[in-house]
Amino acid sequence: MSYLSIFGRKKGVTAGDGSKIRKTVRTSTLAALFLLVAGTNLASGQSLNWEGQTGIFVTPLAYTAPSKKKGIGKPVVAYHFLNGGKVLGGFHQASVTAGLFGRAEFGYTRTFHEQGSTPTLSYLWGNGFDTFHGKVNLLAENFDKQSWVPAVSVGFVARTQVRNVGGWINGANTSNGDFYAVASKTVTQVKQLPLVFNAGYKVTNASVLGLAGNAPAYRGRAFGAAAFVLKGPWKSSVILGSEILQEPRDVQALPGAIVPTTLTYAVRVVPLAEKKFNVDFGVAQAAGQILPGVSLYARHQFALGISYGL
Repeated sequence: MSYLSIFGRKKGVTAGDGSKIRKTVRTSTLAALFLLVAGTNLASGQSLNWEGQTGIFVTPLAYTAPSKKKGIGKPVVAYHFLNGGKVLGGFHQASVTAGLFGRAEFGYTRTFHEQGSTPTLSYLWGNGFDTFHGKVNLLAENFDKQSWVPAVSVGFVARTQVRNVGGWINGANTSNGDFYAVASKTVTQVKQLPLVFNAGYKVTNASVLGLAGNAPAYRGRAFGAAAFVLKGPWKSSVILGSEILQEPRDVQALPGAIVPTTLTYAVRVVPLAEKKFNVDFGVAQAAGQILPGVSLYARHQFALGISYGL
């Protein structure tokens, strides 16, 4: 199961959806992830993803929350919702993140869960869990006035009190985490169509960001996204894009289960860039049949996100 959105910083934002065009979107997204072209950063990050990181919806960007070189920035707060369907139920996320010394960010997210309506499976999802995250920018975008240089960052995510799937089967809370590196590039050579490219690699023992519990062991997974920015009415910005996130294929305590790669299609609307406020709408293509005769019915799930910089 998973989720959507894309990018939103001082003068930009993110994402979209489709059915007949899905194949085209996937192909163009994968191709874009391997592009490294010149550009200029649109500004400091202020849109939070599903877990509270400056990022898309399920993946982080290399940018960090706004802050000065000598101190902690004002917090960015966010709310996200994912309709996981009749098996998984609904997921609500409340996040707060702050930048640090113009180079880092740290934050906290709480997940709240609404029970699904399928008696034979929904009992495996319940309660909520805590998520802590941190990120450090190692290389600034356009470093040394080189317009081809992307922003490069490393970070971590730690989830505690996770009881989904394996936790319920074994009757105990679990924990899991991610360690990742990510590169992001904003391209503004075409002034009427700014582009955003993002690619990264993480080592994780979480299954779908902890929403499906744990993987049996740490696995290396790739992720990425591509988006383009359009001018909207009344000085607004609209960002259309897509996101891809590889998942560990197996789930702890569910032998034989297979979790597919998560794809998202989304649109982010920024009414006014100077207001540090944006809204995300999208569709997540997540987990369907994971075992013979067992489907999670979470292939085309609606998601919503709201971020605001204080």
